[in-house]
Amino acid sequence: MKKKEWFAEWFDSEYYHILYKNRDFTEAEFFIDNLIDFLKPEKDASILDLACGAGRHSVFLHKKGYNVTGVDLAANSIDTAKQYEQENLLFDVHDMREVYHSNAYDYIFSMFTSFGYFNDAEDNVKMLSSVNSSLKESGVFVLDFMNAHKVIKNLVPDEVKEVDGIIFHIKRFVDDGFIKKNIRFTAEGEDYNYTEKVQGIFLEEMKSLFEKANLNMIHTFGDYKLNEFNEQTSDRLIIIASK
Repeated sequence: MKKKEWFAEWFDSEYYHILYKNRDFTEAEFFIDNLIDFLKPEKDASILDLACGAGRHSVFLHKKGYNVTGVDLAANSIDTAKQYEQENLLFDVHDMREVYHSNAYDYIFSMFTSFGYFNDAEDNVKMLSSVNSSLKESGVFVLDFMNAHKVIKNLVPDEVKEVDGIIFHIKRFVDDGFIKKNIRFTAEGEDYNYTEKVQGIFLEEMKSLFEKANLNMIHTFGDYKLNEFNEQTSDRLIIIASK
């Protein structure tokens, strides 16, 4: 049996959701509000939310009047998201490297660093090419990625975090072009060890990846207020591209 890729296993684990249960969703919704103000989608616009997790942000987009489909590789997350399904709000298990529906979406969002997980760098182009194929003509893609330069410069090597009685031991380091986070913990008498890893992709490399996928990069922003991107100081690398 083929071993699951790390993100398919870890993101589908109940302990992933425990560790990150206190994420700031208010900040995320603030970002989406700013994006909507900038992009000005038509009220009946179709949006594909790639790597939607448990669906919270898809729900937020749907409440604004859009037709939203959320997809994620983690089946447990999609099972949770499906409780929110209704007219014009759907969820499905899907690998972002594959085309979901051709020429079907006005906008595709990939939010909160859901990119660069793959062992094979060519999978990045495969994912971006699938985005291209899934967009309608003149459709828009939004990629929200970390500012790898700043993350590497300010990496916190060791952290201990307790959530719901579980003590997570976290080590961060850079290895072979990946920013890695090793997470060890014991739960219900069993020891666990996971390693998250994200490619440290800088803006110039992003430009090359987008060109290979025939996506036209038209804007870059550096934070959720949509301020200009600065490699030295920005927290995020937010890319707006068109088909």
